[in-house]
Amino acid sequence: MRVEDIKIVPIGYFKTKLSPYYLLGNSFKIVVRAISYTKAVIRQRIENVVKEIKALGGVPNFFGHQRFGTIRPITHLVGKAIIRGDFRRAAMLFLAKSYPFEHPESRTAREELYRTQDFRKAMKAFPKHLYYERLMLKHLAKKPHDFKGAFKTLPIKLRILFPQAYQAYLFNKFLSRRIASGLPLNAVEAGDYIVKIEVTGLPSERFREIASREKLSEINSAIASGKMCLALPLAGFRQRLSEGFQGEIEKQILEEEGITLENFKVKGMPELSLKGGLRTALTALKDFKVEEISKDPFNPRKNMVKISFTLYRGSYATIFLRELMKPRNPIKAGF
Repeated sequence: MRVEDIKIVPIGYFKTKLSPYYLLGNSFKIVVRAISYTKAVIRQRIENVVKEIKALGGVPNFFGHQRFGTIRPITHLVGKAIIRGDFRRAAMLFLAKSYPFEHPESRTAREELYRTQDFRKAMKAFPKHLYYERLMLKHLAKKPHDFKGAFKTLPIKLRILFPQAYQAYLFNKFLSRRIASGLPLNAVEAGDYIVKIEVTGLPSERFREIASREKLSEINSAIASGKMCLALPLAGFRQRLSEGFQGEIEKQILEEEGITLENFKVKGMPELSLKGGLRTALTALKDFKVEEISKDPFNPRKNMVKISFTLYRGSYATIFLRELMKPRNPIKAGF
């Protein structure tokens, strides 16, 4: 295998097929450049953020900005349209919704398609690098009303990303609204979901239940000792919402979105249906270390810092970096 800037080193043999199930987490080494603060201030600010995160019990386990598209955040919008069975809207969002930060040639082609709805003409205008859009356009040029068929020209691994992105968007809203409501992330209330934390540090796939009022003290003691964790639903046709106040938050958000859990059983394209599940509200920050604070050779009169850390699988390094860096412009920062 030859991929630029990637080196693969064999470490041994495995008896079964490798899958994400066997992944514990990901280790990161990050360089943050062009920092205006002094070395002492940089170190103090990092220490303050990490101390706050450790006191909370981890980083809020949001899905990262890139899950929805950084330059052109439409993945979850397409997913919502698919969930609602509106394949025409889904296709036009994917093909024709433009954003100011994408390449001008791409933006112009999308805007022209939005105005004309002419798929044959769009085939000539869309740049070659928009490979998947061109696959759909080729189908629509022949069958201009078959939007479902146009989506089926895309690989299943790409198509499933759309409803999964909307599922992630809903989770982020559940978590955001909980924080805004003043509910804790490192403790549970009656009606909240809890999951057991395995010795590996990963949440158990087997032990998940709703916290009862009678067991709150016992459960919160287990959370404080790292044996359990608050979890929130990943929406799906088999996943019940939380109960109690958190459940009311989730119901309100689904009502605002005009969505029911049954919608995740996608009619007309069942392979994109999502059963749902649970995701921990916090993710642990492991092995954090400030490797070096020094002058930035690429930015005169600025400093840089090298950090390293590990996150369990499924968690986003960019979420921690946002806590650390507080980027004012997510587009420019890339997260």
